[in-house]
Amino acid sequence: MGKVIAVSNQKGGVGKSTTVVNLAAVFGLKGKKVLIVDFDPQGNSTTSLGVRKKSVRNTVYEVIMQECEAYEAVAPTEFRGVSLMPTTQRLSGAAAALLQMPDKAHRLRQVLEKVRGFYDYILIDCPPTLDMLTINALAAADSVLIPLQCEFLSMEGLTELNSTINRVKKTMNKELCTEGILFTMYVERYKVTGQIVKEVRKYFSDVVFDTVIPRNIALSEAPSFGMPVIYYDKKSKGSKAYEALAAEIMKNERKRSRKAEKEKKGE
Repeated sequence: MGKVIAVSNQKGGVGKSTTVVNLAAVFGLKGKKVLIVDFDPQGNSTTSLGVRKKSVRNTVYEVIMQECEAYEAVAPTEFRGVSLMPTTQRLSGAAAALLQMPDKAHRLRQVLEKVRGFYDYILIDCPPTLDMLTINALAAADSVLIPLQCEFLSMEGLTELNSTINRVKKTMNKELCTEGILFTMYVERYKVTGQIVKEVRKYFSDVVFDTVIPRNIALSEAPSFGMPVIYYDKKSKGSKAYEALAAEIMKNERKRSRKAEKEKKGE
């Protein structure tokens, strides 16, 4: 069964879509099958993969509203191993509509259960809110990856998001865990960067990635060409950072797997 990772932070502009698209591309080049679920009405992941929204027939909106089957909304991309369940602005009305529906918090989970067996990873690009769309994503996920921009305002929502994750874990998804906190837009020479990193590592040391994502021109330019940075400029610092992140995630998975096996054997 594929691993479902929700990429979430209630603050916008912290690198959620950038992380989803570029992490998926690296996993794909490593031979993994990846599905990106663009669950943000802004549709940045859809655009960043070169998909024209006007050409899209079925989206994640139609799927969660049960207007089509999941497989009808999945489209291949030009990038090895990466498929996309796209979105359009129409998804913005779903948060309110879901409140009136049965199983309102589990619609996305029910959708993904039907397709997760076909993928190694499913990455959900969450909206920059803590509404019913994000609740659906957290209820569907195995883990949450939290991009955190290296500035003080970005820290304000971290505690609230952590509380939401714990609430979802207690009430609707007991297996949910934190994949990791990822520092984005990292500039080592900035004093504030060091302060943010020190503070976050102090309180969340066990779930902070070693990998950091730097501010990088290639990362900023790649979406306008409709491609992940590893296809746009493989030698860039941004590309190498996401390669390192993918390797770290896979390494952590192996560690957790070995630990689980030992616990199962009673060692």
